[in-house]
Amino acid sequence: MSTSRLPREVWVLVVANFIIAVGFGLVAPALPTFARAFNVSVTAASVVVSAFAVARLLFAPASGRLVTLLGERRVYLAGITIVAVSTGACAFAGNYWQLLLFRGAGGIGSTMFTVSAIALLIRLTPAPLRGRASGLWGTGFLAGNVTGPLLGGGLLTISLRAPFLVYAALLLVVVVFVWWFLRHSTLAASVTESASDFTLRSALRHRSYVAALGSSFANGWAVFGVRVSLVPLFVEEVLRRDGAFAGTALAVFAAGNVAMLMVSGRLADSWGRRPLVLAGLLVSGGGTVWVGFTDSVPWFLTATVVAGLGAGCLSPPLQATVADVIGSRGRGGPALATFQMAADLGAVLGPIAAGLLADNWSYSAAFAVTGSLCVVAALGWLTAPETLPRDEPAEDRQHPLPNEALGAELPGCDDRVADDDRRATDPA
Repeated sequence: MSTSRLPREVWVLVVANFIIAVGFGLVAPALPTFARAFNVSVTAASVVVSAFAVARLLFAPASGRLVTLLGERRVYLAGITIVAVSTGACAFAGNYWQLLLFRGAGGIGSTMFTVSAIALLIRLTPAPLRGRASGLWGTGFLAGNVTGPLLGGGLLTISLRAPFLVYAALLLVVVVFVWWFLRHSTLAASVTESASDFTLRSALRHRSYVAALGSSFANGWAVFGVRVSLVPLFVEEVLRRDGAFAGTALAVFAAGNVAMLMVSGRLADSWGRRPLVLAGLLVSGGGTVWVGFTDSVPWFLTATVVAGLGAGCLSPPLQATVADVIGSRGRGGPALATFQMAADLGAVLGPIAAGLLADNWSYSAAFAVTGSLCVVAALGWLTAPETLPRDEPAEDRQHPLPNEALGAELPGCDDRVADDDRRATDPA
């Protein structure tokens, strides 16, 4: 296989990711309002939003195991189908508890297709292009997240239930689309029996994987947790602007993120994963701390752009690092699930901890602690080895090998091999 361009299958996943994100953007603004329509408190409405994330977190280990047992493609299609059915059911919920149940079920399907999609992306992408593929995949998701709310506003004028029905229909389209284009793909076929499982225990012996877990937790805390929950409140209570401007602030962050994703992915494939991860963590952390100390709109937007650029710089090389550790010839469902769980755990704990800090001290303290976590995560990379591999021979992708052979893929990275004495040594 040529390593100069991405396989067609990667583009299929990118398009599917965009459509999924568009649908998610449709229901995200409608969900709290729909929950409130059942005459529940604001807290109860917030629980419906959190139920999705909690279900993702709890079911992630099972999703990783399913990927190992059934293969990425089957779990991917099953996960999207579950989200489609549960989202459609939300539109017909007759009370608050039904809505909560259906939304939680959607979280189970979400973690299934997220873990399997990343696993499939790893196997489909030639090793020297993993950063670029990760950047493209993330760009598709962010572009969908920006497009979705724009379309969702019009649907809300029709009915509170309309966004759920449209999202369910879009997901069914994705199922058919991915099945059709991958049904005869030899690259997307299940890993053969000659490939042994790449266990979580093996991954944890690799310093780069452990550093990636810390970075994923910090990134989930800052980007998926605190930024979504605290920025709107900061805008209203500190900057004294209305809620509409909070949406603008989040869009500015997303724009900085998108602007950096593809650049970062390409640089990670040429310069290496480690320098880009370190730069991303430090810039993202610094920008986040800066946000908490702004008191004017121009400086706030500038700090937001800086934080967005840092987050965009971080994501592709971070995901590529995990892909390098697992390798394209192993089945690393549990390791991928744990990596995803780290981000989800940060997204769940971040808003709670930051909210307590803002209530008892200040917004500056909340953002300072959040940004500091990124800096602490960067310290873990000081002793982590670079994982950017050399070009994988085409025959290696056609004939999977046991995990004992994977050490050759990562020169200087001997932490990942199995428990026996057949491991590549690293004199450094």
